[in-house]
Amino acid sequence: MQSAAQKLPEKDVVTAKKSNSLYQTFWRWHFYGGIVFAPFLILLAISGALYLYQAEIETMIYKDKLVVQQGNKTLPLSEQVEAVKREYPEAEIGSVRLPKEDDRATLVKINENDVVTQVYVNPYTAKITGTILDEKHFKNVVAKLHSEWIVGGTLVNRLVELAACWTIIILVTGLYIWWPRNKSSFMGTIVPRFKKNGRAFWRDMHAVTAFWLSLMILILIVTGLPWSGVMGEQINKLATSANAGYPTYAFMAPKAEKTTDEIAEDIPWATENNPAPTSEADEGKLSLDQVVYLAQENNIQKPYTISSPVGEDGVFTVASSRDKPENEATVYFNQYNGEIVEDVRFSDYGWMAKSISIGIALHEGHYFGLANQLLGTVAALGLVAIVIFSLVMWKKRKPAGKLGVPKKSDKKLKPWLIGVMIITGVLMH
Repeated sequence: MQSAAQKLPEKDVVTAKKSNSLYQTFWRWHFYGGIVFAPFLILLAISGALYLYQAEIETMIYKDKLVVQQGNKTLPLSEQVEAVKREYPEAEIGSVRLPKEDDRATLVKINENDVVTQVYVNPYTAKITGTILDEKHFKNVVAKLHSEWIVGGTLVNRLVELAACWTIIILVTGLYIWWPRNKSSFMGTIVPRFKKNGRAFWRDMHAVTAFWLSLMILILIVTGLPWSGVMGEQINKLATSANAGYPTYAFMAPKAEKTTDEIAEDIPWATENNPAPTSEADEGKLSLDQVVYLAQENNIQKPYTISSPVGEDGVFTVASSRDKPENEATVYFNQYNGEIVEDVRFSDYGWMAKSISIGIALHEGHYFGLANQLLGTVAALGLVAIVIFSLVMWKKRKPAGKLGVPKKSDKKLKPWLIGVMIITGVLMH
């Protein structure tokens, strides 16, 4: 009796062998990547889902500090900050954030003995409503959990980035493995076979769920890479060299001693590495109330953060980055006379910086409101489900006492696969 391979024409037998060889290679990559990074992916997904609802969760747990009774008229910002100075006379005022909503407190960050504290002030009464240690704030804790697993450090940050990058490989290899080999096959490909039992059922739950969510998961991963240590730096360099990132006048300016993210807070991604401009000495000194007036006059949208000048030649930096990308602004004012030293808006960004800014807003769930949050939640929790389905499937498939590694291909890697690996390595270097 002839085997199935013997019945095929010689050309088809060769094609089938080549396809099987590539299938085995991709399956092994998919398997090892999944086993190694499964715990990391679950942590990334759950912490990311929490971050999507950061504003809602903070309003709930910090309601007594954040939410105030709306009055007729807000007091001058200088009076609000003065109340903080009276309460903390030894502290240094760092930055002040003016909220978008009328029933929210003003946030004043202070630094005392190298400890940063968030002080919330009722803008209608100048009464302090509460304080939170900056490092203990919900947003910062979840962000650290998401990017540094709380432990922190360069090594952990690189492991997080590696897990994210490997997720892309897992998705691509998974789609190849999933791709139907039989045109008549429908159930188990895009719809699970619910009547199946054992490994076949869990395989369908894993593969079909991953197929439907693969694009959303890929978007989440790619839009998170600009913050990473290695890929983020390469993206910055690429945007700069291609004139597609920062405004031309910013990245072609003489190298400054500091960058904007070193002198100010809540800076948009596209201007974090801008050379920090300086103030030319002049008579007088700008007050916080005058900075607020200038922000209004220059159409800077709330919420925005005012960062105080650093040094005698420093500038007031007003940054808006917590709203829609189109409202992003980074404006530097001379601390003596209020002249605009530099004004960078979303419209000044190159195409790449605009795309990344929109991607970041999508990643954080505030680009198009609740729908954005819900889609992000489906992708994040879907990823958790996919990982769990795969672990159950693996447990049912693997022989007792063995790892159950897919069979190794007896073929060498294709030149194009080696090329892809080299190019990826160069990009991440």
